[in-house]
Amino acid sequence: MTRPAPRVVEALNAALHRLFEERTSLHLLGEDVRDPYGGAFKVTRGLSARHPDRVLSTPISEAGITGVAGGLALAGDQAIVEMMFGDFAALAFDQILNLISKSVTMYGDRVPMPVVVRCPVGGNRGYGPTHSQSLQKHFLGVPNLALYETSPFHDPYAQLAEGLDRGPAMLFEDKVLYTRRMFRDGVVDEHHRYALRGGPTGWAHISSMDGAAADVVLICPGGTAHRALDAARLLRARGIAAHVLVPARLYPPDLEPVLPLLADARLVAVAEESTEGGTWGAEIAARVHARIWARLRAPVMLLNSADSVVPTAPHLEARVLLGAERIAEEIEAGAARSLPPRAPATPLPATPLAATGPETPGPETTAPETAEAGAREPEAGAADSAGPAAGVPVAVPKLNNNDTAYLVVRWFADDGAHLDEGDPLVELETSKAVEEIAAPAAGHLRVRAAEGSEVGVGELLAELLAEPPATPGPEAMPVPPPEPLPEPARAQEPGPAAARTHVLDRAQQGTAAVVTRAHREVPVAFAAVEVTVDAVLARLRTLSDETGAEVGLPEAVVKAVAAAHPAFPHLFGTLVDERTVRLADAVDIGVTVDAGNGLYIPVLRDCAGRSLADLSDDLMDFRLKAFRAEFTAGELSGGCLSVSLNTEPGVLFVQPIVMAPQLCMVSVGGPLTRLVLEDGVPASTTVVTLGLAYDHRVVNGRDAVAFLRAVADALHDAEKLVELVDGQ
Repeated sequence: MTRPAPRVVEALNAALHRLFEERTSLHLLGEDVRDPYGGAFKVTRGLSARHPDRVLSTPISEAGITGVAGGLALAGDQAIVEMMFGDFAALAFDQILNLISKSVTMYGDRVPMPVVVRCPVGGNRGYGPTHSQSLQKHFLGVPNLALYETSPFHDPYAQLAEGLDRGPAMLFEDKVLYTRRMFRDGVVDEHHRYALRGGPTGWAHISSMDGAAADVVLICPGGTAHRALDAARLLRARGIAAHVLVPARLYPPDLEPVLPLLADARLVAVAEESTEGGTWGAEIAARVHARIWARLRAPVMLLNSADSVVPTAPHLEARVLLGAERIAEEIEAGAARSLPPRAPATPLPATPLAATGPETPGPETTAPETAEAGAREPEAGAADSAGPAAGVPVAVPKLNNNDTAYLVVRWFADDGAHLDEGDPLVELETSKAVEEIAAPAAGHLRVRAAEGSEVGVGELLAELLAEPPATPGPEAMPVPPPEPLPEPARAQEPGPAAARTHVLDRAQQGTAAVVTRAHREVPVAFAAVEVTVDAVLARLRTLSDETGAEVGLPEAVVKAVAAAHPAFPHLFGTLVDERTVRLADAVDIGVTVDAGNGLYIPVLRDCAGRSLADLSDDLMDFRLKAFRAEFTAGELSGGCLSVSLNTEPGVLFVQPIVMAPQLCMVSVGGPLTRLVLEDGVPASTTVVTLGLAYDHRVVNGRDAVAFLRAVADALHDAEKLVELVDGQ
C-alpha cells in the first residue's frame, strides 16, 4: 500500500530534524517548544529529545526571544524562533526591524544573519481576534528581510534552508494547513495537476489535467491555496478555466518564471486572507502592471478578507474571512467584463434543435474560434457589446453519480424574461440535495421543463433566445401545486394581527424535499444498540496528540462502519430492481454536517483504506465548507451508505432516514454517562447509541442487528480496537 503523503505539520517537523542534523550551530527558541509539549501545534516534537542543548523553551517575551536569536546570529550561530501565534510577532517587531534586518548591512561589511522567525497565522480555527490574523503585509519591504509562506506544494526544508542562508527571514505557516496533506508527484486531484516553476522555492502552477489554457490566473499564498482550488473547481463548472499560482517566497517576489502565463491570461487575480490596504497582493499587482501592462486585458483584481477583526463565533468568522465561494463570484464577475463569450458548459442534446438563429458553437469551440471570427483576437470590450446567442440550449447536467434524472423544483425567472450570463436559472432536486443551475449565456428564457416535472441527464431544460418567445409553449405550463396539508387543530387561533411566521430558507426547503422523497419511496425499519466507548475515546485522545489531527468519535464510527463492509456487502449496495442489488466497489460513506445554515451530507472517500487521521482531515474540511456553504455537487454525491453524526452530549439516539438509492444510514448519538458495577463497586462508564435505518426490501432485522454489533465490537473489543485505530 502506498504510504500517504505527510501532513504539513509532519513535513515541517521533518525539515527541522534534518536541519538540526546538518547544522550543528543551529538553535531553536520559543515558548513550550521542548518535549513532551513540542510547541503549540506540535511542529517541534522530538527535537529537544535529540538536541537537548540547542532547543530552548523560553519565558513569555517575544521581543526577548527574537533579540536572543539576533545575538546568536551575530556571534556566528544560527537560530529559528517560534512565535506561538503569529499575532505576537507584533511584540517582536522592533527586534526584527531595528536589530536583525539592519544588522546585515549596518556595520560597513555585510554580516550574515541566519535567523528565521516562524509564525503560525490565519483564521478558520475559532481562535478569535488576537490569535487569527494574517500579518504578512506588515513585514513587506523591510530591507534584507525575506518572507516565505508554507504551502502544500513546497518542501518546507527548502524554505527554511534558503531563509537561513540568505537570512534573516520569516516563515508564515497558516494554521489550517497543519493537518492537511502535502501534494506530491505533480497530482492535486483527478482534475488538477501541478508543477514547480523557478525551482523548489519558486511557484507551484496548478492547472487542469485536460491542459485547458488559462482564462484566469489566480495568485495566492499557501494558506489560501485550498480555497483557491475550490474556487477553481467552482469556476470550472461555470465554464471558466482557472489556473492557480502559489509562491514559496512571498518577498522579494520573483515573477520571471510566471510572467508568460500571466501575460496570456485574460484576467489575473490575487487572493489573500489579510485585510486590504498595503497588502502582498497590492505589491504583486504593482509589479505585474509595471512589467506586462500592455498585455493585460484588465487590471489585476485584489481579493481580501473583510475590513474587520476576526470573530470567534464560526458563523461570523466565515463572513469575515475570504472564502472559495466569494473568490469564485468575484472572479466570475471580473471574467464577464474581460472574457469573450463562451459556449455553454452543459452537455448539448444529441438531436438538433429547431432553428431559431445562427448555429451555436459546440461545447469544445468558443466563439472566437469559429471560421467567421478567424484568427483575429476580439477587441477589448467585445464581451460587453456582443448580443446573446440565439437558441442557446440549457441541458440537464450530470450532478451526481447516483441519479439519472432530477426534479425541477423551481425556475428563478418567468418564461420570456431576460437573463444575464451567470444569473440563477433553475433549481434541480437530486437524491442528495437541491442544486442551483446558472444561465450559461445571456438571453430570453424559453422554459422547456415545467416545475414539478422530472428531467433526465442531457435532456433539454430551456433555451436562451435572442428575442423573447411569442407565447409560452405547453412545456412551460406549470404543474398545479399539491393541495396544502391541513393545519393541525389549535385550542385558540390567533387573529391576523397576532399571527407570526417563520419562512424556511432554501437550504431547509432542499432538505425537506429530500426527506419527503425518502419517506415516500423507501420502506424503512430501525434498530439500535448501546456501546461502551471509554477505551476508544482514550485511544483517540492519544492518537490526536501523536498525529496533530483532531480525531474523535465520528471518525472512529465511520471507520468501524467501513470495516463491516466485507461481512455485509449488501448493506452498502444500491437497489437496481425488486430482486437485484448492485454492490459497491469502494466504501465511500456520506456524513451529516450541519453548521446552522443547512444540512449537508458530503462523502468521505475510500473509508476502508484510509487512516483515521486522513478521515479527520476531510471531516475538518467539510465542517469549514459547511460554514460557508461551499460544497460542490461532486462532494455531495457517490456515497454507498451514510452516517448521521449527532454526537453532542446528552443526545440519546437519532432515527435517520435512508437516502435513496442507498439502503442504510447509521446514526450515532452523544456520549452518556452510565453507572455500572465492576466487581461489586459502582463505577461510571461512557456509552453511545448506534442506530441503523435500513431499507426493509433488502435488509432484514437479523442482518441489521448483526451489522450494528459488528460496528459496536470494533469500537469496544480490545483486539479489534487496536486494528481500527492503529491500522489503515
